[in-house]
Amino acid sequence: MSGLSPESLGLKSVGTVYRNLSYADLHAHEVDKNEGKESSNGTMMVDTGKFTGRSPKDKYFVQQLPSSEHIAWGKINQPVSAEVFDELYADVIDYLSGKDIYVTDGYSGANEHSRKSVRFITEFAWQSHFVKNMFIRPDESELDHFAPDFCVYNASNMTNEKWQKHGLNSEVFCIFNIEKNIAIIGGTWYGGEMKKGIFTMMNYWLPLNGILSMHCSANVGKGGDVALFFGLSGTGKTTLSTDAARKLIGDDEHGWSDEGIFNFEGGCYAKCIGLSPENEPEIYGAIKPKALLENVVYDEDGVVDFFDSSKTENTRVSYPIEHIENHEPTLRAGLPKNIIFLSCDAFGVLPPVSRLTKDQAMYYFLSGYTAKVAGTERGIIEPQATFSACFGEAFLPLHPTVYAKLLGEKMEKHGVNAYLVNTGWSGGGYGIGKRMSIKATRACINAILDGSINNAEFNKIPYFGLFIPKELPGVEDARLNPRDAWADKEAFDATSAKLAGMFIENFKKYVNAGDDFDFTKAGPHI
Repeated sequence: MSGLSPESLGLKSVGTVYRNLSYADLHAHEVDKNEGKESSNGTMMVDTGKFTGRSPKDKYFVQQLPSSEHIAWGKINQPVSAEVFDELYADVIDYLSGKDIYVTDGYSGANEHSRKSVRFITEFAWQSHFVKNMFIRPDESELDHFAPDFCVYNASNMTNEKWQKHGLNSEVFCIFNIEKNIAIIGGTWYGGEMKKGIFTMMNYWLPLNGILSMHCSANVGKGGDVALFFGLSGTGKTTLSTDAARKLIGDDEHGWSDEGIFNFEGGCYAKCIGLSPENEPEIYGAIKPKALLENVVYDEDGVVDFFDSSKTENTRVSYPIEHIENHEPTLRAGLPKNIIFLSCDAFGVLPPVSRLTKDQAMYYFLSGYTAKVAGTERGIIEPQATFSACFGEAFLPLHPTVYAKLLGEKMEKHGVNAYLVNTGWSGGGYGIGKRMSIKATRACINAILDGSINNAEFNKIPYFGLFIPKELPGVEDARLNPRDAWADKEAFDATSAKLAGMFIENFKKYVNAGDDFDFTKAGPHI
């Protein structure tokens, strides 16, 4: 069915090879093999077993030259020996050989000069469906001469019984061999391992060639002005980058070259918990045939309850980006005009909007701050600061300062503006103050995008040294300066000093990072 020999796939033998099946054929395989159920509107629904999220403690890179000289080794990027990889690779090949397999070819990166051709070899039709959704789909002529730069072997049903002997974390493994351009996955069914695995590899390849890889969403206005939105979970990144007046370039992974911004992906992977046509109409409308729902709860008629988290809080849907009506079909646009860092500050001391200098942008990019509040995770009673370098630390194989320096260089070269927007609390911390309204946050975003914020007079505030507008249409003057919004000024000062101290403590790991630029000068001071 494919014209691919076992040898060309790196396998000893195969049953039937299903290569680049159509959506209709994949759907038929999923139904025939009982891999999932159809929802009431014909969308396929699958369960990913006990793993409903990534397994970051089971992710490794093979420690070998020359890649080992570039990788920032530690808890994020754990080393494994070439000998352990070779043994597990042989086990994966033995496991997949002789089976019916699905081969799915796709591109990562819409810029043809830097894109990577990736081949996924999987055991299940729904996994082929997932990567078909998430990666850029080659046309028929491109598939005829497709030559992979990188191969992913997903043996999700196979576990590593020798994990203790190998010195690994568990029987699950996700290992990247940069020199051999191969990744092997075992023991987890979660589809996101394939998506974020290739994102991690793009974060290795591109910066070494002067292209900034980014964990952000991007959109473009009618005049060609591009905006980038960075933010951790719960900051409103998806909602705020979805704008009827602007085309969506992509919702999660992008590159920034001298030619402009480009999406890495051909689809979106959205959270579903609490989803409704009122709060996320575009995503809700994207859930239709070709989309793939993961770990959702449904009744006997296939009607999904998006508010039921009994399986997991991390219910998801993948869908081709064409399901978003107002998307940019080329997945590319020009150079960015504005960068927006979103933080949900549950301490209530960051301003609704701040203009950043280039050095401050590098600092807050490296910090990647937001805060978790009660209800987001068990055991959280008061706000907890969360720092994730470059708003995506889990996917950075190089040292975070590599990405921050590239950001600063590109901002300076292309004259890009940067802003920090607080989508969290004002007038007090969580439990005392009020959450910034979507309307007020939209007013901040709109003022950035239409340039009217530049007409404002700016003041510099203490502790964080941020520049805030004195007036901004759509936002109460008393809320623009966070101290004015607090009734208890002493409590504000104490809380500001507390959060500033958290920033300073987190940033100690970047001091003496082998740079002539002292990042700390752009950060908070107590």
